[in-house]
Amino acid sequence: MKTLLPLLLLLGLSACGGSQPADTGSKAGKPGHVFIIVLENKSYADTFGAGADSAAPYLASELPKLGVLLSQYHGTGHVSLDNYISMVGGQSPNTATATDCLAYLDWVGTTTPDANGQVTGFGCVYPPAIKTIANQLQDRGYSWKGYMQDMGFDLARDGSATCSHPKLNSQDGTQSATASDQYATRHNPFMYFHSIIDDQANCDAHVVELAALKSDLQKEATTPNYVFITPNLCADGHDSGCANGDPGGLVGIDDFLKEWVPRIMASPAYQKDGLILVTFDEANLGANAEDAAACCNEPRGPNSVLPGLFGPGGGRIGAVLISPFIKPGTVSEVPYNHYSMLKSIEDLFGLPYLGHAGQAGLVPFGTDVYSNLPGA
Repeated sequence: MKTLLPLLLLLGLSACGGSQPADTGSKAGKPGHVFIIVLENKSYADTFGAGADSAAPYLASELPKLGVLLSQYHGTGHVSLDNYISMVGGQSPNTATATDCLAYLDWVGTTTPDANGQVTGFGCVYPPAIKTIANQLQDRGYSWKGYMQDMGFDLARDGSATCSHPKLNSQDGTQSATASDQYATRHNPFMYFHSIIDDQANCDAHVVELAALKSDLQKEATTPNYVFITPNLCADGHDSGCANGDPGGLVGIDDFLKEWVPRIMASPAYQKDGLILVTFDEANLGANAEDAAACCNEPRGPNSVLPGLFGPGGGRIGAVLISPFIKPGTVSEVPYNHYSMLKSIEDLFGLPYLGHAGQAGLVPFGTDVYSNLPGA
């Protein structure tokens, strides 16, 4: 593993396990606009492994040529929702989030984070004291948005065109797609934190349908510092033979990426200091033990003995990062997971670590990733 010291010196950060980094702000010498695209339920062997490009050549072959392939990147849980929550809040799975919150249950348990940034209990919507990276960024004066494809296309199903979620303690009607609306609340992590949804006007302004990104990308001033993109249930690969007749699966993933990655890369914000991260929530849980594997000494609590249900983690999924600060066509074999990703983005913006992102010894992205920084 390459030493992280050159990167940390360049960023001016203190990244000792769980400590609070210095607030350096966004500078031209490192990424200042982060675009995260999360796809669904594919193991590394299906996406980036040998022969994987037959179904999704843009994902498997073209994207790694543009940046760095993280060959040992892992999910943190199964089935879906708990991974999304890890990415933005650092909370470990509980028995509700690890079963995708079929009912949108309010939190029951402790309400103040412990020394590991965790709350103990059961439920879907975390108490107000549990923050997300979106809260952190906004508190520091940075901009953020979640862009959710199809959200609000059927208001009878979704309830709202912005900040869409079920009523507390009711069934989630977006667990399966319809022909006109394939939005899934469980793939929109911001809806699972009272710290986001309790401020209705703020949530409406920040969690919007994907089409809004087209205009936001036109200028650097209108492009958020932090962009979280969730395709619909067909375009993210979750469904195959989709409700609207599209093929979905890996074909749907490739079509989505071929449209949106070039659009992001052409934007002024990306060209100045952008970072695109494409990954999956979890591996496709099957007979392969690797599909429930973990890395990075992933913690196993306080609400789950096995975050991967049948193993310690969410499996090997891989990720591709593209940026002017990354040498194209590189590969890193350093182990990372969703908590590592959260920690790495918090480092870029000088934010304290949330939940298990503050795990002692957890490694953030280093010079194996940022291989084209000034002086690297």
